[in-house]
Amino acid sequence: MTQEQEMKDAIQSVIKTMMDRVMEKVLVDDPFVKEEHKAKKPLYAALVPDEIFKGSHFERRFVTPFGDVWEELAIVAANKGLGFGEKGRSITGNVNAERLRRIQEVLNRLEHSENGKKKVKPDWDNELKYILEGKSSTLIPVTVISDVYAEDTVSHKKFAFELKAPLPNSDQTKVSKEKMLKLYSMEPRQVDSAYYALPYNPYGKRNNYSWSFPARWFDMRTDEVVLIGDEFWEKIGGSGTYKAFINAINEIGPEYKVRIYREYLGMEPPDGSIEEKL
Repeated sequence: MTQEQEMKDAIQSVIKTMMDRVMEKVLVDDPFVKEEHKAKKPLYAALVPDEIFKGSHFERRFVTPFGDVWEELAIVAANKGLGFGEKGRSITGNVNAERLRRIQEVLNRLEHSENGKKKVKPDWDNELKYILEGKSSTLIPVTVISDVYAEDTVSHKKFAFELKAPLPNSDQTKVSKEKMLKLYSMEPRQVDSAYYALPYNPYGKRNNYSWSFPARWFDMRTDEVVLIGDEFWEKIGGSGTYKAFINAINEIGPEYKVRIYREYLGMEPPDGSIEEKL
C-alpha cells in the first residue's frame, strides 16, 4: 500500500467516524420534530416549508463537530507525512521581558489606531524583526499551547500550527498571533517554525482571500507564516497530501449524500446531486 493510499484511508476513517456520529444524532438522539418546530416558531412554520428548517437543523449539528475534525485530520496528515503529530502540545521556553513588552506593543498598534493616524497594517517580517531586537536580562518562562504540533522525523524539525476555521474571527486570530510571536521569541527557540493555518480557502485562490477579521492581524495574501488550503496540507503532510485529502472526500461523499437524502430528508436524491465533487 502506498503512502498516499494509507493517508487517504486514515482521512476517510476520521470523516466516517464524524459523519456516523452526526447521522446518529439527527436520526436518533436529536431529530427534527416538525410539531415541536411549529409550536416554538408558528410564524416561521406558517411562512417557510418545514424542509428548510430541517436542513438548518442538520447543518448546525454538522458544522460544530467539524471544528475538532480539522485538527484530527491534521494529526493524520502529520503522522503519515512528517512522521509525528500531536494536538494541544504545551511548549515552554524563556522570553526576555523586553520582547514580551514589544509583542504587546505590536498587538496594541494593530488593534487600536492612534489619534489622527491611519490604522497600522500587519507586516509579519518587520514586526518580528522589531520584537527580536528587544534586549533584557530578565527571562520569563512562557508556555504556549499549540493547536497542532508536528515533527519531521527525518530532519528533526519542529513545527507549531494555529489551525482555525476558514473564516475565523478577530479575537481568535489575535490570540494565535500572540502565541506565534512568543514561540519565535523564545531563547532558545523550541520550534523551527510556527504558522497560522486555514484548512481550505472559501475564496479559491490565495490572492482572493478577503475575510476581513484575520486581515486585521495578518496580511493573509502575502505573510509567509500564513498557510491556506493546499499550502497547509502539503506543509504538514508532504507532497500529495492535499490530493489524498480531496480523493478521500470524493470517494465517501456519495455514500453520505444518499443517506442524508433518504434517511434524513425522506426523499430520493435529485438527478446529478450525488456526482458533484470537490
